[in-house]
Amino acid sequence: MRERHRKYQSLVAALTLALILGGAAFYMTYMPNKSWSDELPPLTAEQAEIADRLRRHIQVLAADIGERNVWREDTLETAAEYIETALQAVGYAVSSQVFSVQATGVRNLEAILDGHSPAEDIVVIGAHYDTVPGSPGANDNGSGVAALLEIARLLAGEPLARSVRFVAFVNEEAPFFYTREMGSYRYADRARERGEKISAMLSLETIGYYADARGSQRYPNPVYAWFYPDTANFIGFVGNLKSRRLVRRCLGSFRRHAAFPSEGVAAPGNMLGIHWSDHWSFWQAGFPALMVTDTALFRYPHYHAATDTPERIDYERLARVVSGLAAVTADLAEAGP
Repeated sequence: MRERHRKYQSLVAALTLALILGGAAFYMTYMPNKSWSDELPPLTAEQAEIADRLRRHIQVLAADIGERNVWREDTLETAAEYIETALQAVGYAVSSQVFSVQATGVRNLEAILDGHSPAEDIVVIGAHYDTVPGSPGANDNGSGVAALLEIARLLAGEPLARSVRFVAFVNEEAPFFYTREMGSYRYADRARERGEKISAMLSLETIGYYADARGSQRYPNPVYAWFYPDTANFIGFVGNLKSRRLVRRCLGSFRRHAAFPSEGVAAPGNMLGIHWSDHWSFWQAGFPALMVTDTALFRYPHYHAATDTPERIDYERLARVVSGLAAVTADLAEAGP
C-alpha cells in the first residue's frame, strides 16, 4: 500500500511539474495572429525603393567606413556623421548625447518625430552603430542602423499621436556591454532621471540575414526547437516577461501588416540570448523594451567576423521587415497603452 501511495505521489508530482512547465512555455510563446507561411508576394514599388536605400546605407557603413568603435575613433565619428546627415536629409533635427569613454568622446544621436497628443508617452526605436574590432559590421549592426534610417524616413512628417524618437546608440559591443559605458545605458538612465514616460522601446539588432534550408536556424536552448522553426527565414521579437505585453502588441501588429514569417517570445530576461542588445539598458531603467532580430549567431555564420560584409545581406527580405516595422512603429505611436 505504501509503495502504491509513493508511486501515486510521484505521478501527481510529475503531472504537476509538467503542467507548470507547459503553462510557463505557453505563457512565453503564445502570440497573437499567425506567422506568414505562404510564398512571399512580389515586392511593392515602395519596398523595392526601401531595398535599394538599405543597400546604399549598409554599403557606406560596412564597406566605405568599415570597422567603427572607440579604437577606431575616426571611423566611429564618420559613421555618426553619416547617420546625422541621413536623418537631417529627411527633415529631422538631430541632437547628440556626448560622453567620454577611455579618453574618447563618443555620442548617441537622436531624432524626434513630435506627436500631436498631449499624452507624454514616448516610443523609442534604436540601433547601435558601433562594431566589434575586426568586423565591418554589415549585419551587426549596419542592418539595424539602415532600418532605423529607413523607418525614420518613412514616418517623417506623419501626424502620429505619440512622439517617436529614433536613436543611434554607441558602444553596444564588448567590453562596454552590460556597463554604464553603453550608449543605450546612458540614454535610458537619463530618461529615467528626467521622468520621461517611454512606453515602448524596440532595439533593431542584426536583422538582415535569412536562409531557407532546413536546419539553418539554431537556438540557445534545444527546448526552443519544440516551439520555433528550424528554418532561418523569419524575424524575431524578443522580450523579457515584464515586456510580454509589448512583444505581443508588436508581433500582432507586424503580422497584420507584413507578409513575412515572424516569431516572438517573452521569457525570463536572464535566459541566454534574451538580453543581448540595447533593450537590456531600458529594462534596467524600468522601461518596457524588446529586441527585433534575425537571431544573429544562432543563424548567421559571419557573426562578429571580418566576413560580415554587405553582400551577405538579403536586401529584399530586409525591406519587407523594415516596411512592417514602420507600420508597427506607427501603431505603437497611435494605439492606447
